[in-house]
Amino acid sequence: MNRMIVGGGCFWCVEGAYKDIRGVESALPAYAGGPGANPTYEAVCSGTTGHAEVVEVVYNPAIISFETLLEVFFTVHDPTQLNRQGNDVGTQYRSCIMPLNDDQRLMAEATIASMQEHFDRSIVTTIEAPDNFLIAEEKHHDYYARNPYQGYCAAVVGPKISKVRAKHAHLYQ
Repeated sequence: MNRMIVGGGCFWCVEGAYKDIRGVESALPAYAGGPGANPTYEAVCSGTTGHAEVVEVVYNPAIISFETLLEVFFTVHDPTQLNRQGNDVGTQYRSCIMPLNDDQRLMAEATIASMQEHFDRSIVTTIEAPDNFLIAEEKHHDYYARNPYQGYCAAVVGPKISKVRAKHAHLYQ
């Protein structure tokens, strides 16, 4: 199994996009990128920790590639919005790829370059180290699946996941 870590705004959206993709063993919300250890949701949401809301995706590379997973990443969020996704504003919602090795870094750089032609504005996705990575509190795991009618989930998460599933329907189980 391989791992990838990406941040594209609220981790509930990104996590939900990776659920049920063939070859994805797990997708868990997490925090990474800030200087302090053991961040909490409340602290990260305050925008003062330097951490981003990210998702750790564990996948089988014999079934799905890192590159294909990055294509999903660039569908589930707008990589041209700096430190925000819609009404979620702050560095904790930044678009980022946190490579775990040199191959992932090179593929991330190449994918950003190739995806630019699909956007009218410049991609602002950063490539950064997953410093102080920590899986988020369990109450955030499968949040959308457990709360599809909650206001934010119904208005924001659901439409983003529907968009990804429509564009990449062939990937889902």
